[in-house]
Amino acid sequence: MHKKVNRIQPKSEKRSQKKHKPWIVHVFNQQCCVAYITGLYSCQWKIEQEGKSRRELCCCSSREQLFYPFLVISFCMSVVLLFVWIETSNEYFDFDWVIFLGTRYWFFWSLLLLSLFGILTAYSSLLLVLGFLLIWKGNELYLHCYHKILTLLVILICTCFLLILCIYWKEKWLTVGLSLKVFAPYMHLSSITVMVIVSWPVAFYLIHLEQEVRIRRYKMTWFKRERIKRFNILTKLRAVQVAIGLPFFLILLCLYVLPLGFYSPCIQEKDKLGPKPDIFGHKGAPMLGPENTMMSFEKAVENGAFGLESNIYLSYDEVPFLMHDNNLRRTTNIREVMPNASFRHSSLFTWNFLSTLNAGKWFVQFKPFYNMKPLSEADKEKARNQMIPKLSDLLEFAQKEKKFVIFDLNIPPPKHPLRKTFVRRVVSVILDSQIEQHLIYWLTAFDRMYVKKKAPGFQQVGRLYSIERLTKENISKINVDYKKLFYNGLRDYKAANININLYIVNEPWLYSLAWCSRIHSVTTDNIQLLRQINHPYFFMILTV
Repeated sequence: MHKKVNRIQPKSEKRSQKKHKPWIVHVFNQQCCVAYITGLYSCQWKIEQEGKSRRELCCCSSREQLFYPFLVISFCMSVVLLFVWIETSNEYFDFDWVIFLGTRYWFFWSLLLLSLFGILTAYSSLLLVLGFLLIWKGNELYLHCYHKILTLLVILICTCFLLILCIYWKEKWLTVGLSLKVFAPYMHLSSITVMVIVSWPVAFYLIHLEQEVRIRRYKMTWFKRERIKRFNILTKLRAVQVAIGLPFFLILLCLYVLPLGFYSPCIQEKDKLGPKPDIFGHKGAPMLGPENTMMSFEKAVENGAFGLESNIYLSYDEVPFLMHDNNLRRTTNIREVMPNASFRHSSLFTWNFLSTLNAGKWFVQFKPFYNMKPLSEADKEKARNQMIPKLSDLLEFAQKEKKFVIFDLNIPPPKHPLRKTFVRRVVSVILDSQIEQHLIYWLTAFDRMYVKKKAPGFQQVGRLYSIERLTKENISKINVDYKKLFYNGLRDYKAANININLYIVNEPWLYSLAWCSRIHSVTTDNIQLLRQINHPYFFMILTV
């Protein structure tokens, strides 16, 4: 009987364990969590009692209150800078080449800046979240001096880069505007979701403040109320309520009203979606082969290019050839063959010399696009042996494959023998090639009347001229920088039945925006990816 009594545990002990053990574990975990957050925020890892860490009236001292707006500013500026840089990814190739030409060192500088801006955003976001959690727990805020210095450094870096973008890269802000036409509906829905989630802790905090006001008012005597009537703790608590609740309500109200102020062409009825835009291979397929080489144009045709785009220069002995830059330094081995002539204009060399230069080794060495796929050994070997092609080589290939050809014709430098007659020389070469005239998209405005008379079958292409001028010159096609799509989606030109070709469109979201905007064709470096898109990205069906 005695043994049985020892084996049976009293009920009171069981109840005490059930009550106290979860409470001890809960308090211990909470203290560790608060200590960890405080350590990250203020670099103070010592666990303090909860009563000592709370302030009577506010979450932080006056000094911390004055600095907190800088933390919010650093977060906002870093997010804006990161968003702008992500949305200008269509320009990464040009940016990397500009830096390369200045430093003579090839690197993906655009990705380096992307990583830097991401780190700045993550750092400022982390401090902001940690501060919010400490406020939520009712602990005093004390941002360490190192964090304050780094926060000011984030603001300085973001300010410098934003100023550089505003001064030297103004048009890139138009790209951000275009991205909002695509992503604004999704950003709006995401923002509302975040605000709804945040509304719960905000509401609970406001209720907590209201309870605190009522408790203090109940405990306060009438005489004490009159003595501290003008500025008392109740007034401060009410001020905190207004400071937190009013901005939150205004932001939420703006989010609900915001859809009335923006328009997205990617929101439309499914049956009204236009046909998929045709694709011109910009300098061929420069992610699959060295730009402006026959290998690049062959790769473009293999990937279903509607047409081929190139740039034409004329050699000193009157041979039109394919080259994008006005010198040979970037895409040939001129610095190995003739270093002192690497900055000389491309048109000041004879074709006998140009035909000896290698135009493909640089491509295998540099891999100019960060998102290009690895080349096979056969393609590497073929790329290493590419030479500068003549215009006649491209025309012969286009005629064989029945592909359209569009090109920029560059004016020769002064003292060139074809300075005034370069258009007539190019037209003569095109006609001698026996290519079907309707396959030529003639873009150059110089001496256009002669071209119309000599080759009436060419399809005349204009720039972003006025509709009146295009009508007068009988031009039904225009070649436009994709950033100009920001202005009313070029709807006036589409209403006038003018076909629009956008350049240079590399990102799928830009191609999707062009598709939803009923653009007829685009010029791209990324033909192998865009051709696989069978439906616009971020397309939302409008239901009535």
